[in-house]
Amino acid sequence: MGIPSFQTLTLPTFFFFFVSSYLLAYFRIFQNWDPKHRVEASSCFISLTHGTPAVFMAIHALTTHTTKSPSPPSFSSPNTYLHNTVLEFSISYFSIDLLHYLIFFPNDTLFILHHLATLYVFFTCRFIVHHGSFALLVLLILAEITSFCQNVWTLAGYRKADLPVAGKVFDLMSLPFFAFYTIVRGIIGPLFVYKMGVFYINQMAGDSIPVWAWVSWMIVIVTAILISIVWVFDHWIDWFKRRKAMNKLA
Repeated sequence: MGIPSFQTLTLPTFFFFFVSSYLLAYFRIFQNWDPKHRVEASSCFISLTHGTPAVFMAIHALTTHTTKSPSPPSFSSPNTYLHNTVLEFSISYFSIDLLHYLIFFPNDTLFILHHLATLYVFFTCRFIVHHGSFALLVLLILAEITSFCQNVWTLAGYRKADLPVAGKVFDLMSLPFFAFYTIVRGIIGPLFVYKMGVFYINQMAGDSIPVWAWVSWMIVIVTAILISIVWVFDHWIDWFKRRKAMNKLA
């Protein structure tokens, strides 16, 4: 097992960026919202500042690696500098959002465990194993490509009871967002994770990634995929119920 190396300026810079974004959202952008939704909206805001940028950063890191490497990357390829930068960007975001939940929603066990597990995977890949970032960045893209839609939909949901336009945005976005989320998290994601599992189980990683690392990573990733599928399935049921109720009133 390697010794973690923290000789990087990007990590504290990213921490400062997300702390500043959270404070901006809390004290300026959402200052007139009610207290509960104010903190929830602040969390959504830093998720917005992380999600879409992380997708583009990961795509850039992956394509740069592919064009410069003599052979295509695999699930056990060594991390590149750009890969590590993306991992540190996400480590910073999840750390700040974890603090948000620990302070304001300490009983939200599911989100806290999700963030801790995600941090574990990113941290060990970045600072201990130094390999395997290719697969994690692909999964990061799949996880965050729906982030913009999800956060806008969530923010609209917070205000739909008192702002008619928010209610219209919420209703308008629900169907395409659920469909997009289902395709990405319910179909593409599991297929990619299956390929990862086959690669690791067949010991194709060699000595690059220790068994304890890829086994623990796969447990976290599969669990996250299953939770995502259950989440969107529950929202599909709720959407159909609301549509049925609306049709009865029409």
